[in-house]
Amino acid sequence: MSSNWQSHPPYSNTKKDDDLIKYHASCYCGLIQYVIYDEYPVDSTYCHCHGCQILQGAPYQWACIFPKTSLYFTSGLDSLEFYNNSENTQNHILPCKVRCKQCSSPLADEGRRMWLAFPQTFKEFRTSETIREKLKPSCHIFYGQKTILGNFLKDDGLPKFEAHKNKSKQILDE
Repeated sequence: MSSNWQSHPPYSNTKKDDDLIKYHASCYCGLIQYVIYDEYPVDSTYCHCHGCQILQGAPYQWACIFPKTSLYFTSGLDSLEFYNNSENTQNHILPCKVRCKQCSSPLADEGRRMWLAFPQTFKEFRTSETIREKLKPSCHIFYGQKTILGNFLKDDGLPKFEAHKNKSKQILDE
């Protein structure tokens, strides 16, 4: 594992005033916890790529994209585990998957500048329809790789892209 990952955002961020916290996130066992200070994500997407399907154990992954500077880890930094699927290594090489060593629950995908948080890990997501609306996905990406289980989302009115949003062909309604 890269030895200096804790000296870079989001792991090195300074705590801000508690009144600024918008979301509280944690792994399943609660060992790892972090907060997000931004109310709205930069974007929010459903990803249907094969990697997300396999690594999430689900037909797609829902991620809310926040700048790395907008979060603060309150506990569990030493319990983080990383996986870079391009190099098939558990080293902290960006981009990478982030999960808890103890319960193995996925927490986020870490990019070079962004943190792709999974809203299902937010305490507020489970209790507020208003919060769910703020985190609502804007589109589907890698829709050409969707599984048959992804078909139930086809009529949700969101744009669908073959690969990355606005960098690939948009798939017209089926």
